[in-house]
Amino acid sequence: MEKWQKKKGLHCRTKPVEWFPPPCQEAAQGLNSSSVFPNISLSTVMSCEGRQKCSLHLRIKTALHLTESIHGVSMCTFTGGRMSNCQMFTFTQASRAKMTGRQVEIDNNCFPISPSESVQVTVKTVPSYCGLTWTGTYDAPGCVSKDLRQHVPECITGRLSYDIKPEKKELSVRVSDMLEDYDYFLRLCHKDFICKGTGASSMIRKGDPVKSATLQYSRPLPCLCIEGWSWVNDATRVQVCPFKDRFEELWFGINFDPLEETLSWEPVCHITAVVALCQKREDGDCEDLPHSSRKVNREMITFAKVDPHPQLCMKFTADSQSWVKCPFADATFKAWEVVVMRQQVKDDVKMLSHITATFSVGQCVKSEGSTGCQITNTHTMHVEKNKAVDLNLEGEMCNSCLQVTRLDVKFAATVIHCLEQCKPSSPLSQEFSRGPSLDWTWVVVTASFFLSGIIIITLLLVTVFKRRKQRMKAGYISEQQIDPAFDCVVPVLSTKSALHGGLLVPDSPQCGNTEKANLISD
Repeated sequence: MEKWQKKKGLHCRTKPVEWFPPPCQEAAQGLNSSSVFPNISLSTVMSCEGRQKCSLHLRIKTALHLTESIHGVSMCTFTGGRMSNCQMFTFTQASRAKMTGRQVEIDNNCFPISPSESVQVTVKTVPSYCGLTWTGTYDAPGCVSKDLRQHVPECITGRLSYDIKPEKKELSVRVSDMLEDYDYFLRLCHKDFICKGTGASSMIRKGDPVKSATLQYSRPLPCLCIEGWSWVNDATRVQVCPFKDRFEELWFGINFDPLEETLSWEPVCHITAVVALCQKREDGDCEDLPHSSRKVNREMITFAKVDPHPQLCMKFTADSQSWVKCPFADATFKAWEVVVMRQQVKDDVKMLSHITATFSVGQCVKSEGSTGCQITNTHTMHVEKNKAVDLNLEGEMCNSCLQVTRLDVKFAATVIHCLEQCKPSSPLSQEFSRGPSLDWTWVVVTASFFLSGIIIITLLLVTVFKRRKQRMKAGYISEQQIDPAFDCVVPVLSTKSALHGGLLVPDSPQCGNTEKANLISD
């Protein structure tokens, strides 16, 4: 910054310009602005009364070619919101007589200005001659200048340093080089056109020995900044943003209205980004849905008629990076699903929806290692709310898949639902695996039932055989009765009757008797 020093030279007098100056006069022949004012320069000088008590002034330096008809010069400055400030410099008659025909220098730094101010400057001759006027514009330096930040009160903002305590969500802020003899104010704000306060603030008193404060934050957003300024009118403020690179913190607050079927997100920070809907694949990639890209501005982003499926996600792209958020991934409620009902012969595949909807359902074959599915046939079906509808699949369902897309919405994921894989290894296993899947529990229970029956019947037969053998040994007659008519020996078994006692004589194959056993009375 230039420093102005008073130099010895000609004697001149300054006086204010008249409110209503007389009209300009016709200039003498040969006089023009370039010959009268060959060189005019504008600059800024700083006048200081103390280390932090400096002010800015506009310095107008010009060379003037003195003639008998030019007695001096008039300088005026004008800024927006202020009245014009004019000063007149005239030379004494003795000085004019001495310096007529020569060039003199006029150096004036008596016009106060403010940082970053735009000043319009006008220089005229005294007396004022028509056409002998110089005009120009000067922009004062801003508070970005180091000298101004250290010495001009309007530019002294203080220096901020901080420590982050993420476990407590706190920012410990320290202030240095603040404006002397004034309190200092700190707050957290969201930076945009202006910095909108979040509610966290603190005042540092000018007499506090430690110039520090602690501010609480809720989320480390990239637009969350610490703002500080001296407690004076129209003070310049300083801002530092501790989390300016934390873009991933912006992608929260995704909302879904199940009645309107709208998915929405509103940015909390001003950011240049693109939002799109995408479908999450098995390999982790998220494929953009057609016509779903939206440019982010300060307004809410809304997608109408969206199917809330776990594979449907939102992709945010900013600063050559992408982030994917899936709002329905952890949802316990599903709008619709494919249900497989286990049967003994063939599985029953149904579509169940908790809302009335229309679907495109196609059978397809999925190649190994591929995320796509080759469609074999497709059809459209309407499903009423909470009413399961049989898909009536044709052909072999083993090792096949279903490709399902909801048709009555604008944005929906194309879902591939594969039935259980089955790999028959023998004719017998093929017989049991004609359906899409085999219920091994039913097979095991049935086999166990038959095996248990066989074991029980075998045990009963063994028990009966043993008892009959014991009875035969106990009732066998030691004597042998000889039937004289048939001349043979017949064994006699003792029997008991509910009506009377007796002996049961069975048929004897040794005697050739074909009659049934008779009851012999005592």
